[in-house]
Amino acid sequence: MKRILYFLCLAVTVAASSMPLRAQSNPLATLIERDYSGRADSLEYVLTNLFLNTSKGTFYAIPRTYANASSASSTIYWQQAHALDVIIYAYERLKGSDDSRLSSYKTTMERWFRNHANNWYHKSGDDTGFYNEFTDDMCWICLTLLHMSEALEVETYADMARTVFDRYILPRGSRGSDGFFSLPWKDDGSGPNACTNAPGCLVAAKLYERYSDESYLQTAKDLYDYLDNIMRTKLNNDGRVEEPPLTYTQGTFGEATRRLYHLTGERAYMTMASRVLNYAVTNGRCIHNGLLRDEGSSMDQSIFKAVLIPYLVNYVLDDEATATYRKRMVTFLQKNADTLWDNLKHDKYPRMYCNYYWGEPVDDTQVPSMGAMVSGASLMENVARMALALTEPGEEDAIDATLIENGSSINDTDIYDLSGRHVTTATEHQLQRGFYIVGGGKVLIK
Repeated sequence: MKRILYFLCLAVTVAASSMPLRAQSNPLATLIERDYSGRADSLEYVLTNLFLNTSKGTFYAIPRTYANASSASSTIYWQQAHALDVIIYAYERLKGSDDSRLSSYKTTMERWFRNHANNWYHKSGDDTGFYNEFTDDMCWICLTLLHMSEALEVETYADMARTVFDRYILPRGSRGSDGFFSLPWKDDGSGPNACTNAPGCLVAAKLYERYSDESYLQTAKDLYDYLDNIMRTKLNNDGRVEEPPLTYTQGTFGEATRRLYHLTGERAYMTMASRVLNYAVTNGRCIHNGLLRDEGSSMDQSIFKAVLIPYLVNYVLDDEATATYRKRMVTFLQKNADTLWDNLKHDKYPRMYCNYYWGEPVDDTQVPSMGAMVSGASLMENVARMALALTEPGEEDAIDATLIENGSSINDTDIYDLSGRHVTTATEHQLQRGFYIVGGGKVLIK
């Protein structure tokens, strides 16, 4: 049975990437177009091959092949959390299927931890290595430490997140004249703002989930109340978490409130999650032509979307979330992933960089950005996670299988094996059974 051939980039990492899928009883499964795993593998290969400092487990702000890569990356700290998150999601997806890559990703996580995520700030007496003057930076790091602990099942990383939160983040908080408790943006008390209190709320909720300490749940509720008050009194209660609305804050607060619902059973929290996440995928302040907009080319701005995407997927996979919004997000996420893929410059692989806006190809005259690359890789990895969670392996009605009957003709183009070695061209002779890369796409000769 022949099926559609979907384009995949030439990389060893693609070897076992695209399993056939079959719809489950979940009605959302019928909306899934394909298995995005191969595409996720390809973008992760670009990310790790060109942006990862393998000796430190941290990421360069620009491709490591550039002469000034090290200096350009000297103050890149909180962004390291979201770059590593892509690797952690890939690790979770590949468990039990690719020991070599799993080992490599585990090593990257361990080195990231030992090198304190490239923390540029050093405080006398800090034995954790993660202290920073920016409160939000530490919150993002704590979230990734907790994610690492969940993926690797190593308590050390969660304990470190707890230590950093207890010792350096929570003590900075105070109640303002309005009576609401909040965290400042910096250690000098400046702020507070949503980009600190949204991730702070999520860290507190996740710490409560793990350690069952009621003080963490109360902190999460307090930070929720602070943001809820801002939204109601200053932002027209229209779904914006801050002004201007930025995807990373929309996503983080949406995830925090979704978790608070499951911790407390109070429906108001899920209602808030629905409102702020739906705003991010429907409002013209966040999207352009049906895609997440270009939020800017700075390292901060370019990585914002990488924060939102996993939390949109978490909402989609939550059976207690609003069905209408879940369906909308499945379609929205796939449209973004498909459009990004179509606009990548596949012929330049592995220099197949993601643009700040997924509706246009990257500008070759500009220096590629780690933030943009991470956002694109996060999109593809988490859409793959969504597709796999909503479907199951199967043969009939499979999605994204690639089959060519032995003896069938193939395009006149170079052919490679899955190790990247040139085999022949299609016109020279028929191929033996097996997987090959033809014209940048993976095919199975049967």
